[in-house]
Amino acid sequence: MQMEDQMLTENNNQPEIEAVNAFHPATESDIPKTNEDDIRPTQTRIRMRVPKEYHQEPVISRLISQYGLTVNVNAALLGVNSSDDGWFDLELHGSASQIASALIYLNDLDVEIWSNSTEPDQETW
Repeated sequence: MQMEDQMLTENNNQPEIEAVNAFHPATESDIPKTNEDDIRPTQTRIRMRVPKEYHQEPVISRLISQYGLTVNVNAALLGVNSSDDGWFDLELHGSASQIASALIYLNDLDVEIWSNSTEPDQETW
């Protein structure tokens, strides 16, 4: 299996390989429908590919500072002086509107995003 087709995750201190094909390329329907007055916490899990031209940019940091999200990095592939793209498996925690705004920001950067949501309108509490 190629490195792009798998990512290493930790589960109960046991390494586990999870296929990327469990995720699908995110579409506009994967962005949660938002009501700006709804501030209930929710979360979503995404995988994203950060192109090499953004390696020196604080892409993930901005999800926290500009969109108020809590970000949990489940797995990552990124070399120090790598000329390749970076791959990240992230859990995003925040309100639906914060998450939607952050996903729009990533989309505007042309960062490839995959979601494992089978029902995009269903929120995870």
